[in-house]
Amino acid sequence: MKFLKDPPRFLFFTGKGGVGKTSVACASAIELATRGRRVLLVSTDPASNIGQVFGVTIGNTVTLIEAIAGLSALEIDPEQAADAYRERIIAPVRGLLPERELASIAEGLSGSCTTEVASFDEFTNLLTDDSLLQTYDHIVFDTAPTGHTIRLLQLPGSWTEFLNAGKGDPSCLGPLSGLEKHKTVYAAAVAALADPRRTRLVLVARAQASALSEIDRTHAELAQIGILGGYVVINGLLPVGAGTEPIAAAVRTRESAALDGIPPTIAILPRDLLALKTGNMTGIRALRDLFQADSDNGVSPQTLVEVPNAPLGQFVDELEQAGHGLILCMGKGGVGKTTIAAAIAVSLARRGHAVHLTTTDPAAHLVDTLHGTLPGLRVSRIDPDEAIREYRNHVMATKGKNLDDDGRAALAEDLLSPCTDEVAVFRQFSKAVHESRHEFVVVDTAPTGHTLLLLDATGSYHREIARQMGEGMAFVTPLMRLQDSALTKVLLVTLAETTPVLEAEELQQDLQRAGIQPWGWVVNNSIAAARPESPFLLARAANEVTQIDRVFDHADRVAIVPLLADEPIGVDRLTALTAPGRG
Repeated sequence: MKFLKDPPRFLFFTGKGGVGKTSVACASAIELATRGRRVLLVSTDPASNIGQVFGVTIGNTVTLIEAIAGLSALEIDPEQAADAYRERIIAPVRGLLPERELASIAEGLSGSCTTEVASFDEFTNLLTDDSLLQTYDHIVFDTAPTGHTIRLLQLPGSWTEFLNAGKGDPSCLGPLSGLEKHKTVYAAAVAALADPRRTRLVLVARAQASALSEIDRTHAELAQIGILGGYVVINGLLPVGAGTEPIAAAVRTRESAALDGIPPTIAILPRDLLALKTGNMTGIRALRDLFQADSDNGVSPQTLVEVPNAPLGQFVDELEQAGHGLILCMGKGGVGKTTIAAAIAVSLARRGHAVHLTTTDPAAHLVDTLHGTLPGLRVSRIDPDEAIREYRNHVMATKGKNLDDDGRAALAEDLLSPCTDEVAVFRQFSKAVHESRHEFVVVDTAPTGHTLLLLDATGSYHREIARQMGEGMAFVTPLMRLQDSALTKVLLVTLAETTPVLEAEELQQDLQRAGIQPWGWVVNNSIAAARPESPFLLARAANEVTQIDRVFDHADRVAIVPLLADEPIGVDRLTALTAPGRG
């Protein structure tokens, strides 16, 4: 593997969600440990699953992977990090301030901004902690999906600039209050990220145009903050042994076309190709085999694999009955939420309904997926930059209207805080929730970690409104609308693979704890539902059956969408996904 030749101390694996970043990062950590190196594998993904990959419980403390000499792992858990961060701020004044004031401070530290700051704080420590640098030869980062990675890697620079400028008024004082003493740590983290002798960026993608475009954008955005160069890994290529049946030939043709059209800025980077395996990438044996071109870890059944007929069109039939409502497509990055959301929106619009299709995903490609327009269908994207500009203008025009020049200058500085973007995006999301009372609003959400941060912002807003309104006052918050099963239908989109199903199970539990009951599950891109014939694809299909059975154990409603020979791009192909009997 080119990307593992003479590796520096820090290796970052990033790319679009669902491309196999975690598998490649875990396999790389094993390979380095096998060479006799001391390795710490770290996940900075709010939806981390490296513990599931190794079959051990890891969490927010360094844990030895006993089966691999020299390998340890750590998952930066956002909630645990936020709890510890809050305690560091509140502990020194506990007993000195009244309980009411302590509760107010805790409330100010309950939002998603605090969660992100706390995770960032732990992340930068890993880059600068002398004891860790003496203990480990390499620290391998399995980063969050691209949108989160950009945010995380930009934070050291933005917070350093923010603190050096002496900004930060009371509205962001809570989350920032634990940062001031760490300016030198952030500056050192920036230096480490920008030094190719210490840091290597590995861009992981599938042979798909959207995934390759995503790592091209990632490469360009990281270059702007001084992280240059990098290596490309194309994961999950269909091997020659997969056969020549129509579905295999179509996939292979799509992959070749995507590689031929790889963006020029990343085409010149060193590149490795990894073949698709029949089995799931869980367990040490599977991970050891990932880099072996001639190995496989599955079996090859010779009989057809049957799965239930569960067409997506049945979902649309039932969703249509209310005449309006909020439809949220959630799940792990890379499972096809954008496609499913677009297919449902197109089908509802073609049935004569007014439909607003929108996304909260920084890495979404709704326009590319639709590839056209349709009467009755309005498409938008909650763009963070645009939302921030709108939010800042709104605050300056309202809160800043009656301030003097010094007051307006101070307010403008406060609005430059990196905390602002979560608030701004949440404000846009709330508008979409409100619109669903009169029309269909279909939301293609961000990957799971972003979704949970968004819901956390929704919950924080709900608690604040409830506190301000007091007992006996009537009010409706966005969280209350999400909890209203008559208005909101949450669809969990997954693949028939171990990790996506596990993540969807965990997401369902998180939603239920927030009082939100998922309405249905969608199993997307099912090889088994495509009824393959070649031994390789039959082996992949056989591995799906257990996962599909697990989905039926968790859900009252299930739709199964087959892997298609032609990508579902364009209004006509999206319509076909919800046609009667398609499943």
